[in-house]
Amino acid sequence: MKAPAKVLVFDLDGTLIDSDDALIAPFLELGIDRSDITFGHAVAEECQRLGISLDDYVDAYDVRIVQPFDGVAEVLTEIPRWSVFSNKHPRSGRAELNRLGWQPELVMFSDEFDWAHKRLGPVLERLQLTANDVVMIGDSLGDFNCAVEVGCDFAWAGWNPRVSSEQPEGLILEQPADLLGLL
Repeated sequence: MKAPAKVLVFDLDGTLIDSDDALIAPFLELGIDRSDITFGHAVAEECQRLGISLDDYVDAYDVRIVQPFDGVAEVLTEIPRWSVFSNKHPRSGRAELNRLGWQPELVMFSDEFDWAHKRLGPVLERLQLTANDVVMIGDSLGDFNCAVEVGCDFAWAGWNPRVSSEQPEGLILEQPADLLGLL
């Protein structure tokens, strides 16, 4: 790790919120076989790949059921500057952030990336920071690649059971409280 971070930049699904089941449910409801569903993609790209309408997916997504991983809500109150960027549709993402009462400094959803996979460069630009100023926290190879693309430090959300079972290379945070050591 470089010097302590000024800002922690988080992926949302699978990092801050335990949303795997909520993300899968609309696909299943729309007739997609569970074995065809994968994680870490922009929602519009995944809907296109699976041959379903993005609007139908978002209409079927239940924004009321997702909860933060244990310890996340508490630790976010101790982080002075944090932001979220996500492959999620803005309608469902903003609804979840509002329901949870979270107010990141900056929020960017898939519409701000032209519905393609999110990129960290525009986040840094909007925050007026460099890659040395941030640590990105995520749960997928796509998240990791966002950090590599701009050259910032990356930490895995090891509190997500999917991450802890895969044991990827790099810094794996065991619990949300470990985030405070990055600042």
